[in-house]
Amino acid sequence: MLNIGPDRRTSSCGIDAPPSRRELREDVLAALRAQGFGVRRGVVTAPSEVDKERLRALAAGSVAHAVERARRGLARHEGRLVGYLADGRTLKLARIEPRLVQVAPRTEEELLFRWARLHWSVPTGPGYGRRLRFLVMDAHNDKLIGLLGLGDPVFSLGPRDEWIGWDRRRRRAALRFVFHVHLLGAVPPYTHLLGAKLVALLATSADVRDAFSARYEGRATVVSGIRQDGRLALLTTIGSLGRSSVFNRLRYGTGPASRSVWRRVGSTLGTAQFHFGHELEGKLAAYGAADRGLPSKPVSWGSGPRSRREAIDKALVALGFDLGALAYGVREVWCAPLAANATVFLRGETSELEPFVETAEQLADSWRERWLLPRIETECGHRSFRPASWRLWSDRPAELAGDGA
Repeated sequence: MLNIGPDRRTSSCGIDAPPSRRELREDVLAALRAQGFGVRRGVVTAPSEVDKERLRALAAGSVAHAVERARRGLARHEGRLVGYLADGRTLKLARIEPRLVQVAPRTEEELLFRWARLHWSVPTGPGYGRRLRFLVMDAHNDKLIGLLGLGDPVFSLGPRDEWIGWDRRRRRAALRFVFHVHLLGAVPPYTHLLGAKLVALLATSADVRDAFSARYEGRATVVSGIRQDGRLALLTTIGSLGRSSVFNRLRYGTGPASRSVWRRVGSTLGTAQFHFGHELEGKLAAYGAADRGLPSKPVSWGSGPRSRREAIDKALVALGFDLGALAYGVREVWCAPLAANATVFLRGETSELEPFVETAEQLADSWRERWLLPRIETECGHRSFRPASWRLWSDRPAELAGDGA
């Protein structure tokens, strides 16, 4: 994988020295050009062809940085964690039995979640604000099927806000009823069996809503101080690799009573920013936060600038780069209503929410009938997967997880 981070520099005393403006600018130029971006007089132009494979290649450096940073905490557990992956040769498709497992801190499940997410072809963070994490396990063999990570939504997301019918005032009041899916997908060999569609269905289950209510009902939000009532009306996500086949045509039920679970509500542009790699991003954030008039966080949020992204943007401007030219690629915005009247409720036209009641077990049964069983006789790609190929800290290349959020 391409390492796009800069070399560490030290002072004459052996102490790490912050990079100068010239050195930092050279690092950014080198990172962008190594990924195929053009830079002329500070104006950055995206590659002419940006498809899924190109996006994966652009993210390779950041993925490599994330893997290396996790080595110290996870490498010693890898031999055991690999055992949670199913061998494609022995997987019994007709006996797959999905179950949703909530991840608690400092548990085996958390180690497995942290290790497995390192295999995503686009780097994923832990989310921010309110957070829930789940493993999707196969109860038949106790093997991992997929991951689900949820957190606070972004404040302003044009396609979502327009679809709901929000103005700024109502959005501020109702955003606490929305959760954002920042990580969603299946792992091999279940990727070959449309396992990501299963995880996308389970995200909308009553089990997830119940977990949210159990954790957050009665707690005041950090930003607004509003006490939450534990209700969720909507999930959102943004496809990380352009057009998504995971959410497309994903329905629950049959006949006139069937409904679309996830709905495409528009698209937004991606940016090249997250492809700088964690080490270089850290230097940019520190450079941008230093004496550049950035607003600070409220004291209850912690110390430092209000937004790491804002600090990086400030640094790029100070280094002479045109931020507008860093936008490229279409990223789809998807919404999953969790109630029959979700948009009406979110607009404040009613105070009563009419949630869908399907459990994770019911949604898994629907996936089995609609997506799994028709593939049992014809699908054979899963048979080639060997758990050892997912080792990160060896010479074996890992098979990346399938498309998802």
